[in-house]
Amino acid sequence: MFSALFIDRDGTILREPDDEQIDSYEKFHFVPGAISALSFLRRHTDLRFVLVSNQDGLGTPSYPEADFWPTQQLMLDILAGEGVTFDDILIDRSFPEDHLPTRKPGTAMLTAYTDGQCDMSRSFVIGDRQTDAQLADNLGCRSLILGPEMDWDKITQIVYAGRREAAVRRTTHETDIDICLDLDGTGRSNISTGLGFFDHMLEQIARHGSIDLDISVRGDLHVDEHHTIEDTALTLGEALSQALVDKRGLARYGFENNFTLPMDDCLCRVALDLGGRPWLVWDAEFHREHIGEMPTEMFLHFFKSLSDAARMNLNIKAEGTNEHHKIEGIFKAFARALRMAVRRDIHNMQLPSSKGVL
Repeated sequence: MFSALFIDRDGTILREPDDEQIDSYEKFHFVPGAISALSFLRRHTDLRFVLVSNQDGLGTPSYPEADFWPTQQLMLDILAGEGVTFDDILIDRSFPEDHLPTRKPGTAMLTAYTDGQCDMSRSFVIGDRQTDAQLADNLGCRSLILGPEMDWDKITQIVYAGRREAAVRRTTHETDIDICLDLDGTGRSNISTGLGFFDHMLEQIARHGSIDLDISVRGDLHVDEHHTIEDTALTLGEALSQALVDKRGLARYGFENNFTLPMDDCLCRVALDLGGRPWLVWDAEFHREHIGEMPTEMFLHFFKSLSDAARMNLNIKAEGTNEHHKIEGIFKAFARALRMAVRRDIHNMQLPSSKGVL
């Protein structure tokens, strides 16, 4: 079997102009990072490269052949000069209103890849539109959609080194918790713990850490909030630990400027090390008993449980007067530090430790 990258053209390899037709050299520009990413993946993987593009009305008066092929050939020549060639080039010429099955997200152009010979579990659609994501769903593979949180560098990391995902369920007599985590996500979250303020804080980890995070918690809130918060931290830490099982190329540290993050009257500092040794340094005081439904005494306990389960060294300091701003700043600063620490260098896939183990 083989695996493939099904790669969109306009908006993915080449910048897409407002009129959606790259029909002149003036409109010909590469998407930043596309050439180097494709070159790296061509040299370091055995994936087949398949160009899949909708070109509305190609060959009709609205888009003459002579307007398309010069820039198409220029793109192919430039890429070939960097070692990038395509194993297959598939172009649908229909209009959207034609509703042809060959037009993305339809798969009729891709029958050579849907006969069971292509391993879709290891294949990706790379694009910039929802139709590309839908094409991936129709093929049964994954999509990587360019956007604010997904550039060519991140796409290269995922394709070459794999996604870092984990799904953990923790069930006790006190709580039942499901967490799905994707360290290479885009900041999407779906969180329900039964504690509104706690949900809001966990959403900060996803959003500012660029992590996809699904958390579902059923806890004994009729007793109090303690078990729900503690067990969520333990389960989230375990998910982080599982997702980071292969730490080759890992940045490991999140410490740049100690990740000082201001929030109105408050200043929060977080530094962390994913080196496998749990430790928490906590320098933050709270003078209210609760923020929302969350006891302020549980803030320290949450991060202690998280650092233990994730085997993370975590140093947190916060100062200020508004208690809501203070803890929200801590969660945001933690997310930014984590975002730095989980970055990978695919050009140096070594363990970031002189001991040889991490």
